[in-house]
Amino acid sequence: MTSRPDGSLLIAARFMNSPRSNAPNTLPTNPDVVIIGGGIVGLATALTLMRRNRSLSICVVEAESHVAAHQSGHNSGVLHSGIYYKPGSVKAITCRTGKAMMEAFCDEHHIPWDRCGKVVVATNASEVERLEAIAQRATANGVSFDRIDTDTLRKLEPAVAGIAALHVPETGIVNYATVCEAMRSEVLRGGNNVVLSFKVTKIETFADSLAIIDDQDRTIHCGRMINCAGLQSDRILRLAGAEPTVKIVPFRGEYYELVPRSEHLCRNLIYPVPDPSFPFLGVHFTRMIDGGVECGPNAVLALSRHGYDWRTFNSRDFIETLGYGGFRKLARTYWRTGLGEIHRSLRKAAFVSALQKLIPSIRAADLKTGRSGVRAQAVTPAGSLVDDFLIHSTQHAIHVLNAPSPAATASLAIAAQILDRFDSIDGKEVSLPGVVR
Repeated sequence: MTSRPDGSLLIAARFMNSPRSNAPNTLPTNPDVVIIGGGIVGLATALTLMRRNRSLSICVVEAESHVAAHQSGHNSGVLHSGIYYKPGSVKAITCRTGKAMMEAFCDEHHIPWDRCGKVVVATNASEVERLEAIAQRATANGVSFDRIDTDTLRKLEPAVAGIAALHVPETGIVNYATVCEAMRSEVLRGGNNVVLSFKVTKIETFADSLAIIDDQDRTIHCGRMINCAGLQSDRILRLAGAEPTVKIVPFRGEYYELVPRSEHLCRNLIYPVPDPSFPFLGVHFTRMIDGGVECGPNAVLALSRHGYDWRTFNSRDFIETLGYGGFRKLARTYWRTGLGEIHRSLRKAAFVSALQKLIPSIRAADLKTGRSGVRAQAVTPAGSLVDDFLIHSTQHAIHVLNAPSPAATASLAIAAQILDRFDSIDGKEVSLPGVVR
C-alpha cells in the first residue's frame, strides 16, 4: 500500500476491484480494508476512510449481534469539552476537534444532542487548588468556562453544595449508541459492509494481504486491517503475530439513576474535582439525552472483559488479569482506592454517601439501580495506567490498544489520527503521545 500525494490510501491493485454489497451482514469478497470492532472508534474510522477515498472497499466486523455492544453503548453519553486534559496532548486536541465534528455529524443525521453545560464542584480547600489547576488547563485548551461563586452555583444547581466551582457551558450530552447506528448506516450506504456476529479467532499474514478468520471458519481476505476491538484489542494484536507491551484490564463502572420524583436534584451535569492520581473522574450526576439522570460510576475490577455485574465470571479473563505482573503492581499501589470502590459497589449506602458529597440531600430512596459499563484500560508491565491513545502496528495492520475517555467524543478526530498514520507506522508502538500514570 502506498500514499497518494493528498494523503488518501491506495491499496494493492488485486483488491481494488473486489465486488461490494451494502446488504446488511453480507460477507464480502476481498475488501481493501477490514476494521475489527463495531464500536464508535471502529465505525468512525470506517466512515472517515470512506469519505477520504470512495474507491476503497471497507468491511467492519463485529463479534456481537449489534454495533456499540460494549463501551460505546454503555458510557455516560457526555460530549466532553476537553477541560481536564494536559494542554497539547492528543487527548486535548482530539477532544476539542472531535467534539465539533461529532456535533456536526449529529446535526447532519438529525441525532438529538444538547449543549447543556456542567459544573465542576470543589467541596473543600484542597479541591479548590485542584480546581484552579483545571481552570488553567481549560484556558490553555481553549475551553470556555466561568469561575462561579456559591450563589451562582446554586442558581444553576440548587441542590449542590460546594465552596467553589467552574461552569463549563459547552459540555453536552448525546446517545452514542444512536450515533453508532447512524455511522453504520452511512458506511452501508457507501457500498461497504458491516458484518455482525463475526468473532475473530485467527489472523493469517501473507506477503501482500491478510486472512481474517472467525469462530465459524468464515474467512475474509483483505489488503489491510485496523484493530479497534476495544476490550479485545490486545488479543487481536497477538493474533496478528505481535506480543502486546500492555494488557487490557477490564474495570466496571456501575450507575444508579434518580427515580423520577427526584430528578429535580440535578438539572444538567454535576462533577466533582477529579483525583489527579487516578484516571477516573469520580462519581457524578449526568442528565441523559433520552431522559433521566445517572449517578456514578464507580470503578471496580470486572471478573470478565464483558463482566457487567458481579455474577458474570470468565475464568480465562480473570486468570489472565491476576497473572499479569502489571496488574499486581497496580493493585499494590491502589489497593486502598480499590477497596473503597468495591465497598461502594456492594453497599448502596456507601454509594449514596459518595453522592452526598455533591448533593447532601440525596437519600437511598432517591436512587434505583441503573446500568453498568466495562472500560478497557491498558496497563503497562510497570503497573501504570495508560492515560492517552496508544497505537501499535504489525504487517499490513494498525492496532488501537488504548482509547480512553474522551474517545467517544473525539472518535472522528481519532479516526483521522489513525488514518494519518496508516501508511507511516511500521511495526512501532506509538502513543499519540501517551501519558502513563
